[in-house]
Amino acid sequence: MLSTTAKYRTKSPALYYLYNMGVRKTIPYNNGIYFFTFTCARWLPLFKICNAYNLVYKWFDILKAGGHYIIGYVIMPHHVHAVIAFKNSPQPINTIIGNGKRFMAYELVQLLQRKNKNLLLGQMQAMVNNADSKRNKIHEVFEPSFD
Repeated sequence: MLSTTAKYRTKSPALYYLYNMGVRKTIPYNNGIYFFTFTCARWLPLFKICNAYNLVYKWFDILKAGGHYIIGYVIMPHHVHAVIAFKNSPQPINTIIGNGKRFMAYELVQLLQRKNKNLLLGQMQAMVNNADSKRNKIHEVFEPSFD
């Protein structure tokens, strides 16, 4: 059985092999097949509350437009699992995933504001650490790392 932190990396276009990927580490490759998970902050069911599962599909469309392949995924109320084949990309894979989380975070906050979920927004605001607050981050929507 494979660990949930197991990832695939390519040595050549036709050869894939398994290696472990720790949390908060930079993926040193710009291609390969990766299983990853990202989670809403403190496991808040934000996708369910906002009925915003479509945000993940929009991000997948952006990835596909960049030549990447979505092999499989599961969207849960508070986290997403995905297996994505990244083609050679000028951007690091960490940046691609980070940009996707950022895109979804802005949209989720806007949906929460439209639904007047002020208590929840206040909780998410209180989760922002001092360093991120100094960089003008307002809400903690996702856990800062991904597996």
